[in-house]
Amino acid sequence: MKQWQGISEFVAVAEHGSFTEAAQHLHISIAQVSRNIAELESRLGLKLLYRSTRKVSLTEEGKLYLAHCRHLVESLDQANQALSSLKQTPRGLLKITAPVYFGENKLAPYLTQFLSRYPEVELDLHLTNAKLDLIQGGYDIAIRLGTLESSSLIARRLGSRNQHVVASPAYLQAHGTPENIADLQTHQCLQGSLEHWRLQCPERGLVQFRPQGRIHCNSGPFLLQAALSGMGLVQLPDYYVDDALSTGKLIAVLPNYQLPNEGIWAVYPENRHLSAKVRHLVDFLKVQLSGSD
Repeated sequence: MKQWQGISEFVAVAEHGSFTEAAQHLHISIAQVSRNIAELESRLGLKLLYRSTRKVSLTEEGKLYLAHCRHLVESLDQANQALSSLKQTPRGLLKITAPVYFGENKLAPYLTQFLSRYPEVELDLHLTNAKLDLIQGGYDIAIRLGTLESSSLIARRLGSRNQHVVASPAYLQAHGTPENIADLQTHQCLQGSLEHWRLQCPERGLVQFRPQGRIHCNSGPFLLQAALSGMGLVQLPDYYVDDALSTGKLIAVLPNYQLPNEGIWAVYPENRHLSAKVRHLVDFLKVQLSGSD
């Protein structure tokens, strides 16, 4: 432990440019700051700081040493904060963004359970299908679905979703059941906000099919209702169609072309991951949504 002595004091003096301000920042005496840095310089056999009555400045060796020590101090602070956060009770405002239908129909009951469990937590939930800038918007967490784009954000998988191509029994009786991707060209395909359906072909791997049909709408609930009304085939996630599939109101087609499970993700900025409210919510949602894995 002796080799650590003086490092925090050295970094504080270098960043504040003053022994007095460094002592105030560390909540110790000026004499202790000076003594620990002197002992550090003695162990290293190098002078790290130029001292004068007016200012403190870094030697060339001090500049090099600071670049490494700053990371050490930051890592130590994060480690201490991580241990401290284990004892914290979630409290304060949680600002979350999530897709509209998933938020209303899947996420809402879990969030209300979480709020009941932790009465000191407040919720600001923004439902939108747009991918918002979490940093600029001040969001703690975004719930995102499917394949994630590369970013500096931390992502934790909460569960999975399946994509199904479905149609009503009446539609299939009138127009036949497609057996492969090529057959879709002869069918009414209900198109959503995405230009392509993604399917997994046993021979070719991932295939993108551009649906063609009379209806184009950016509302999943509308497309679901159109499919139930016999207007055509549609590709939707399981949380839209599970009930209708279980009751026979819709029938899944092309089962051999179904995509592998896609992720349901909690995405958050790196500086949020030690927050008790964020950590507890992510853990809670993981338990609730992992049943879909």
